[in-house]
Amino acid sequence: MFDVVIIGAGPIGLACGIEAKKAGLTYLIIDKGCLVNSVYNYPLNMTFFSTSDRLEIGDVPFISHGNKPNRFEALEYYRRVASSWELNLKLYEKVETVNKEEAEFVINTDRGNYKAKAIILATGFYDYPYLMNVPGEDTSKVKHYYDEPHPYFGQKVVVVGAANSAVDVALETFRKGAEVTMVVREPALLDSVKYWVKPDIENRIKEGSIKAYFNSQITEIRKWEVDVKTPDEALTIENDFVLAMTGYKPNFELMENMGIIFNSDEFHTPLYNEETQETTVPNIFLAGVVCGGLKTNKWFIENSRAHAQTIVDTIKSR
Repeated sequence: MFDVVIIGAGPIGLACGIEAKKAGLTYLIIDKGCLVNSVYNYPLNMTFFSTSDRLEIGDVPFISHGNKPNRFEALEYYRRVASSWELNLKLYEKVETVNKEEAEFVINTDRGNYKAKAIILATGFYDYPYLMNVPGEDTSKVKHYYDEPHPYFGQKVVVVGAANSAVDVALETFRKGAEVTMVVREPALLDSVKYWVKPDIENRIKEGSIKAYFNSQITEIRKWEVDVKTPDEALTIENDFVLAMTGYKPNFELMENMGIIFNSDEFHTPLYNEETQETTVPNIFLAGVVCGGLKTNKWFIENSRAHAQTIVDTIKSR
């Protein structure tokens, strides 16, 4: 029996574990993947928006070589945080069901069972990509996750998306020798694209180095080509790979099975008390990006670190 079980070993899940330990609560952090699994799955050369000090948790200094840390530095940092605090972790263990039994919860995983008085969901959103739902999307040439540009050298690549991930992928694969075409559902690239990157991609599109179709979408994917519907015509483009940077969503199924109620808004936002982070199920709390539902650009490490102390203070007071 734990005072609290934390589902998710990302930066915010670790922050919750640290606050629980500082408060003298018994706790366990469970994750179906590795430590900070979402960060691990970022592109190899990814650089954070934030400066390192805004990614710090548990009073452990985060020193990076540049103004903005990269993926490798972040992985090293969060390993050091987990080791420094000797956090109680169960990695590569998937939570399958959570059941309420009187005043306690039973957490069933693929490796065992645990009981807890409270649960913190810090599951992020990186495990479930938005699908385009077009014929051929399930073929091996379609990637919803991107790691590095080398495999796409000399290949005809279609990049789908209008946000930072799509822009980064388009520029990086182009500069490593791919022939890149962007297919963008929106009329333009999003305003949220990093300000130091946006002029670069806009100039590459303007000069024709990267071809881009706006207000457009893929309608079918085949082995050596894709069909694209544009405002003016339907095109067939020669193609080797489709990199669908269409975004990701939280594990709504787990939340719904736990009895959490959602708003009827377009973002499927879970209902919770913003003063305590408690959901509509007593003693189940939300921390981090999962609070925003489909609005995955609302919460980041730097502005949701405070959730950990808010939640633990509430649990301890009870």
